Amino acid sequence: MTSVNIGGTAEPGVGVTQTKYYTGCEPPNQLRLEAGDKLGPITVAYETYGQLNKDKSNAILAVHAFTGDAHAAGIDPETKLPGWWEFMIGPGRAFDTNKYFVICQNNLGGCRGTTGPSSINPKTGKRYGLTFPMITLGDIVTVQRLLLDHLGIEKLLCVAGGSMAGMIALQWVASTPERVKSAIPISTVLKHSPQQIAFNEVGRQAIMSDPAWRKGDYYDHGQPERGLALARMIGHITYMSEESMETKFSRKQTKAEFLHKFTPDFEVESYLQYRGSNFVKRFDANSYLYLSKAMDNFDLAGNKLFPAGRPVTTRFLVLASASDWLYPSHQTLDIVKLLKERHADAVYCEIPSTYGHDAFLIKNEEQIRLVRSFLETTYNGR
Repeated sequence: MTSVNIGGTAEPGVGVTQTKYYTGCEPPNQLRLEAGDKLGPITVAYETYGQLNKDKSNAILAVHAFTGDAHAAGIDPETKLPGWWEFMIGPGRAFDTNKYFVICQNNLGGCRGTTGPSSINPKTGKRYGLTFPMITLGDIVTVQRLLLDHLGIEKLLCVAGGSMAGMIALQWVASTPERVKSAIPISTVLKHSPQQIAFNEVGRQAIMSDPAWRKGDYYDHGQPERGLALARMIGHITYMSEESMETKFSRKQTKAEFLHKFTPDFEVESYLQYRGSNFVKRFDANSYLYLSKAMDNFDLAGNKLFPAGRPVTTRFLVLASASDWLYPSHQTLDIVKLLKERHADAVYCEIPSTYGHDAFLIKNEEQIRLVRSFLETTYNGR
């Protein structure tokens, strides 16, 4: 069993987890994507924690961010690594698995078990590459609903996640509000700003400029590692804050004297290179392109989240990080403003953190307390 210290006591975690798989949309019943293409069959990798109650009213969908996966909690039996939201999911934690049934699935277009560009196209026997159709966050939500249908879950107690996952939580409400009792969008936006699109485009160009990318047909030759690593380095800078970088690295040098060559003289340089080189071992370059583009095309501003005349029945807990400069809190407040205009049951809190955009992935007692309280109120009032 894993354990994490919450409120001064060590609480056991969910233990060793198992990734499960579901395949649907078999021909001729392929999924019709928002762009008009058909896709199928579709395999979904997912993990579950806790037990589904008799009336299936305690299900929570924990959605992973851009480059995450289905392993949200517990210990992976192969890598021995804890889940990306380990401190949030488990007995006695914010997403209390003594009460709730928590589901996390790898998103459509990813590369960690769910159908994406690196999957085999059954029509050709080869990997999709750039023949994989363009997808939207709406398509990702549709595939998530297909898994819930397979599990017999008609309505979620909550859908929660940060960054891209926060957009997906909002998309759930926009697409099928009758299936979502509450939502916890964290450090997210209604649509990308030009600056946010620009950061993503630089990352995409880093990948596509690598000769090893081979116009997306690199699977028999190896990843475009340099381009993908550079894209990750660029992205990682935006995930941290100036204060967290100063605290972690300052201007510490890797050696006593400057080398006066183009090698890492500073610890921050070595760190970024380390993050980039590790990233290429677990993530597919084409998935990076497809998912980043899906985020850029996402837009629920105006009346797109709540069409005129439709009542708002979903409860909201909207969270932001005070030090997030990639998705600054004023954009999160645009969500809150829209909710208040529609008289939604919504609570907003800005978490005091120095960790920047990644703050929701780092243990924070206030985030734990807020989420736990919100879920208890929602569940007990069902």
